[in-house]
Amino acid sequence: MAVKYIEDNSHGEQYEEDEITTDLISKILHEVPKEIEIILYLDPDGEGHRGCLEVVSDGDWLSLCYDHNETETYFCYNSEFADTVVQLDEVDLRDENVYSPIDYDGQIPIPKCQAITDMDAGVKAIEYFIRTGRRYPGIDWGYWP
Repeated sequence: MAVKYIEDNSHGEQYEEDEITTDLISKILHEVPKEIEIILYLDPDGEGHRGCLEVVSDGDWLSLCYDHNETETYFCYNSEFADTVVQLDEVDLRDENVYSPIDYDGQIPIPKCQAITDMDAGVKAIEYFIRTGRRYPGIDWGYWP
């Protein structure tokens, strides 16, 4: 497995490399379609220097934020809401036409263009990252500077 540290904000737990088992991975993947907020790190200290994937799901919406070596940030991209990208700088953060009902750690809500509703594809993307440390090619990704 490429993931070396897991921060599970859903349950207030952290897992170091020797605690990351196939059973734990199965548990995490099973929770994604329900509700989960975790960060999967490629480095063993949980700092994100080598990259990480932040996962937030409420059971209907799923956001995947891939940070590559703290230099590039990609979000899963939902083309159904491509027309809302321009509105992100202008719109009220409570606008349900632009923003999903999920957020990162109680902060700014996640735009619908950066969240998907296909949980099966999302689970595959997470599992792919856990095993390879790379973005899953089976979903669209958008680069956000």
